[in-house]
Amino acid sequence: MGTQAADHISSENQKLLSRDLKANIVTLQTDFGHSPDLIINLAQLRKNTALYASVYLTEMIDHTVINSISNELSQIDAERIKSKSESVFDFLLNTVTKLRATRSGNDYTKMYEEILSGNTVFLVDGYDIYISVSTASDEGRAISEPTTQTVIKGPKDAFTENIDKNVFMIRSRVRNEALRIEDITLGTVTHTKVKLLYFNGIAKKDIVDDLRSRVSKINYDGVLGSNYIEEIIKTDPYSIFPTILNSERPDTVAAGLLEGRVAILCDGTPYVLLEPALFSDFLQSGDDYYENFYVQSLIRIIRYIALIFTLLVPAVFIALVTFHQEIIPTPLLISIAAQREGVPFPAVLEVLLMDLTFEILREAGVRMPRAIGSAISIVGALVLGQAAVEAGLVSAATVIVVALTAISSFAITNYAMSNAVRLLRFAFICIAGILGLYGISMGLIILLLHLCKLKSASVPYLTPAAPYIKGANKDTLVRFPLFKLKFRPAGISGTGKARTNGRNTMDPNITKKPEIR
Repeated sequence: MGTQAADHISSENQKLLSRDLKANIVTLQTDFGHSPDLIINLAQLRKNTALYASVYLTEMIDHTVINSISNELSQIDAERIKSKSESVFDFLLNTVTKLRATRSGNDYTKMYEEILSGNTVFLVDGYDIYISVSTASDEGRAISEPTTQTVIKGPKDAFTENIDKNVFMIRSRVRNEALRIEDITLGTVTHTKVKLLYFNGIAKKDIVDDLRSRVSKINYDGVLGSNYIEEIIKTDPYSIFPTILNSERPDTVAAGLLEGRVAILCDGTPYVLLEPALFSDFLQSGDDYYENFYVQSLIRIIRYIALIFTLLVPAVFIALVTFHQEIIPTPLLISIAAQREGVPFPAVLEVLLMDLTFEILREAGVRMPRAIGSAISIVGALVLGQAAVEAGLVSAATVIVVALTAISSFAITNYAMSNAVRLLRFAFICIAGILGLYGISMGLIILLLHLCKLKSASVPYLTPAAPYIKGANKDTLVRFPLFKLKFRPAGISGTGKARTNGRNTMDPNITKKPEIR
């Protein structure tokens, strides 16, 4: 079922076409400000027949297609047009329908959307209906390797800025008629094309309806990328944690659709949104399913350890050095005290100074030209760290703690989750400098309560751990072999929960209700 956010415009506010072709052309030229790229060609199929006009934007069309349509029309025998039995409009409609996909309407707003999408519009004198022919150019960035999600063994194609190419890459992986695609137009000025994709019979109907409603209700003048949609439809907009997964890998999106998730594609951006998204999803990678499950289970555990290191190592170091020296073994305590002798700053300020310095180097490395960015960031970190220790501004132990924290943050697979943990790290550093381990404990309790409160499209964020779902943890902290993953993620999929071979996976009679505690 196609849906368009612009449909809320009432009929009395619609600007309808006129039967006078010249009046329509004047209106077109006026509304487009007599733009030089708006091409309006007037023609007749033969003498004494009605004039018709072809209208398009020259930069947005495929000129090969336009020339093909023009040649086809010019080669048609004019005697086939019989003024009594077939009008010029009907003849034109029947002819171009055979050549390309067409749409029609009588509203200026919809016609402008067609023209601005790269289609060619035909207008016939005496008719207040336009015919739109698909002639949009498919020029753009070619399909290439992912740039932000490193691929080790999986497929090396990535989404592009062309929404039709992205749909093709998903369709080529899931060749099933149950895949549903819904069109939505967002942005009162930009009129950005958005598509909702889901599997009928696998995705939960209430989740699909909820997402469709939230996306369609977006009332914003310009939707320039998927991040606009993500930020507006987020269930808890003030939470630092991401609750919508974004990916530039078609295999990841296809796998998400097969699990019952809904994909949101936005024209002009190579990142596809997936919802619902659970906390464990942000610590997984598409490559987890292309390697041995023993190895990938160990790697997943390492990612969770890296997340804990990124969040807590600096805070625990500050708490132990400042408040709880008795917990530190004596030889280590003597070594740290010797290193800190002569350092003018307290431990909390010392760690904050080094952490901020590293974040500045990280940001500088991202913004610098690629040829020198990585070299400058690495050399800068080494030189500044060594110089700071020799100058007595920080201790060597602090440099080690900050370096370990920074390296651990790169092990978190999702960039949005990594940013959230990095920001929370500063909060834990401050609270550890004030209250020590007691403050860290209180902060962890508050953080856990916040995570338990979060939801992604009505699904609890910590599913299947909280609420606990028996037998649903085979693909979270560790990865069981594929032949053990007989059911789709609990709480996400609809009626078709089973993944069995040789049986209809969308048949509700083969589902097994998970046990929720």
